[in-house]
Amino acid sequence: MTLQQLRYIVAIDDHRHFGKAAEACGLTQSTLSLMVKKLEEELDVRIFDRDAHPVSPTAVGRKIIDRAKVVLYNTEQIAEMTRSEKELLSGPLKIALISTVSPVLIPGFFKFFGERYPSIGLQTEEMLSDTILDKLRKAEVDMGILAGPVREPGLLEIPLYHERFLAYVSPANPAYAQESIRAASLLEQPLWIIRDGLRQLDLRDLKDGAFTYDRFFEGGRVGILIQVVNDNGGLTIIPETHTGFILYSQQHRIRPIVDPEPGRTISMVIRNDYIHEAKLNAVVDAIKQVIPGEMLDNILRKGRLTL
Repeated sequence: MTLQQLRYIVAIDDHRHFGKAAEACGLTQSTLSLMVKKLEEELDVRIFDRDAHPVSPTAVGRKIIDRAKVVLYNTEQIAEMTRSEKELLSGPLKIALISTVSPVLIPGFFKFFGERYPSIGLQTEEMLSDTILDKLRKAEVDMGILAGPVREPGLLEIPLYHERFLAYVSPANPAYAQESIRAASLLEQPLWIIRDGLRQLDLRDLKDGAFTYDRFFEGGRVGILIQVVNDNGGLTIIPETHTGFILYSQQHRIRPIVDPEPGRTISMVIRNDYIHEAKLNAVVDAIKQVIPGEMLDNILRKGRLTL
């Protein structure tokens, strides 16, 4: 078994076609097929179902490919240990973010990296939290940015910043007359949310402990919720970092939530074996350019992070 053979089976899994995978690897299709066949004979298993269209891994093949991705990832990490600091700040950097963080961070990220580290090929993608964690475990992304705490074995969580949740209220709603909204009274009326589709949720119907503010935002767009309130009345809950996206003429519709004040911590999550300290700190520096200093976690305020 060689690293090259592992790269070949990963390429086939990516392309789901022997011919396209061979072209991506710079081989003839017959050579690629022969190399994979030798690996299958060595392991005494079938990695791919060649009768499927498109070609797909067998059940055991799926496990082998997932492990191969981790092996290749760790191999690249070893190679990076020998590179100079300049070389470390180059090459691809894949970051996965939850949907309520991406519009806040991504524009600033691309501006920052474009100006400071043009040799880094930044790639970002929105994903659900569970998908981010799964791709981190499989070494398919370098970093994840999501709401903590995570508490996943094999992964390291670094708190980045803390933000409050605020209420966005229609002027037609009785809560609009209040300077602040008590959490208990907020939860006594339906809220617009995006979870399993856009709808109004009456929190009184939920059992104790079933409600968390974070779950409102797992797969939805805050901008849609704001527009729905503007057009239909009612209220919704928004993360503090999204207030900058609200028109100046609508800022008066924002109300703090008190007793208690809800909030969340946004964290960076990496694999425990991640060693690319320079890129890690480049991302941290980009976050410091985007997020107000008073919201940053103390870990970031202390200076450079070390792994």
